[in-house]
Amino acid sequence: QVQLVESGGGLVQAGGSLRLSCAASGIIFSFTAMGWYRQDPGKVRELVAGISSGGSTYYADSVKGRFTISRDNGKNTVYLQMNSLKPEDTTIYYCAAGMSVLAGSPDYWGQGTQVTVSS
Repeated sequence: QVQLVESGGGLVQAGGSLRLSCAASGIIFSFTAMGWYRQDPGKVRELVAGISSGGSTYYADSVKGRFTISRDNGKNTVYLQMNSLKPEDTTIYYCAAGMSVLAGSPDYWGQGTQVTVSS
């Protein structure tokens, strides 16, 4: 059974930082692409950042230069370091895994973690 467990969300002031973590189990983590998506109410879930099994990364234009995705294959964990946070970054963030993560079609999802940025 695949599980993706996110942590690290919370409330932060604009300009602050948060680090999200996603611990994975039930998959061969080192061979699996991972990503972070976010979804505003009534909108399509969008890919924020992704990392391939080989370490190549992708970022949405809205977060380039502010967010950094990384992975620790020894801990089966993917991270999203979020700096210079803006109120518009407020939403639920979801960890995702699977071959098509970077193409917008993950195989697996976490339960989501709320990020709130106050102005």
